[in-house]
Amino acid sequence: MKLAFLGLGVMGYPMAGHLARAGHDVTVYNRTPAKALQWIGKFGGKSAPTPAAAATGAEIVLMCVGNDHDVRMVINGPDGALSGMAAGAILVDHTTASAEVAREMHAAAAPKDVAFLDAPVSGGQAGAETGKLTIMVGGDGAPFSRAEPVLATYARAVTLMGTSGSGQLTKMVNQICIAGLVQALAEGIQFAARAGLDPEAVLDVISKGAAQSWQMENRGKTMAADKFDFGFAVDWMRKDLAICFAEARANGAALPVTAVVDQFYARVQARGGGRWDTSSLIRLLRDPQ
Repeated sequence: MKLAFLGLGVMGYPMAGHLARAGHDVTVYNRTPAKALQWIGKFGGKSAPTPAAAATGAEIVLMCVGNDHDVRMVINGPDGALSGMAAGAILVDHTTASAEVAREMHAAAAPKDVAFLDAPVSGGQAGAETGKLTIMVGGDGAPFSRAEPVLATYARAVTLMGTSGSGQLTKMVNQICIAGLVQALAEGIQFAARAGLDPEAVLDVISKGAAQSWQMENRGKTMAADKFDFGFAVDWMRKDLAICFAEARANGAALPVTAVVDQFYARVQARGGGRWDTSSLIRLLRDPQ
């Protein structure tokens, strides 16, 4: 298919690469043109100077940018993707953003007969690179069915969760659950060390029982080894949790544990750890300062 991919950050770069390797005709756009040229050098395809130019003629336009403001500008700003898209095309947004902006972009696309799907992902940079992301989608069924085989190029699971905004709401649940899990894992590992146990041996045992989780399997041993220069950054997690808190204020949900963990992440940032992996919470237990 003729595709466009907008935004070549740590997630978008490999995701667009999977599309090119699958044989699709991919045009990329990135705010920093040098990154787009680097991508072309590795995967082929071509680049465009604006989102509108990249989207022109594309059957499906996919994007992964930073926040609500970026989503609005890339889709509906000057030279935004919508101005280049034809009737019948599909716009898929992988950005973790608010449900509000998803519904707003869905409404903005409708008069042009462009379908909009909010499709945030889980699995981090490693999942993007290996093509094993989990994608939670909000939008209409017909465009989802058309886009699903393309999304499956870099995903192990692609699920339609409901109407516009439902993908973003599901991603909020994902981040809320991760925050509590990582803090509990940090406390468990630190407890094991204080108790004179071998943390790695403990993790090997309990990962085979009811305490098992993705975080334990993928972050437990690096937490025990005090290694955090990889993975999903604390800065990104706090951005995502701010979205969760805004939605919770609107719908009345209580997030007491998440609120506490968010403040722990603020302390990690204050120590210069904004780009550390989210599992760096354990450093606060090792050195409370």
